[in-house]
Amino acid sequence: MTIHSSHPFAMPEDAARRFRGRLGGTVSLWTSGAGPARAGLTVSSLMVATGDPAYVVGLVDPDSELFDALETTGRGVVQLLQWRHRELADMFAGVTPAPGGPFRQAAFEETEWGPRLADATSWVGVAVESATELGWSMQVTCRIEHVVLGDEPEPLVHRRGRYVQR
Repeated sequence: MTIHSSHPFAMPEDAARRFRGRLGGTVSLWTSGAGPARAGLTVSSLMVATGDPAYVVGLVDPDSELFDALETTGRGVVQLLQWRHRELADMFAGVTPAPGGPFRQAAFEETEWGPRLADATSWVGVAVESATELGWSMQVTCRIEHVVLGDEPEPLVHRRGRYVQR
């Protein structure tokens, strides 16, 4: 084994991704579908555009089950995760095992927009308006139809490839 002073996985051709990682942001869980057709994915590349109506825009993996569910149903739930949800976030990201699937790892409630993490304190129900290829992602633009706001004492923040506490 050889020890190098440089990062072993740093790739110059992925500099934009490394720049994005320095921005940091609260991790959200996007979910859609019902029953066995439920799908979810953690998303930290998102923004909210206020107005009447208001929108949430996220960058979603075009090969993900979530993207298929959003296209099929036209609806979804975007919930903000807390520090206590970091293992669940990794399960929905597909980076750690989720025996029986990630939806079996926490309590979810059905809403008219899709499954909602039962202990999520802030979430929105959305209707998909468009999906456009953007880089290696799909830019999914959703109209916000329902908003629930709660306390966020320990948001799950992702920065430079890891979770950090504020």
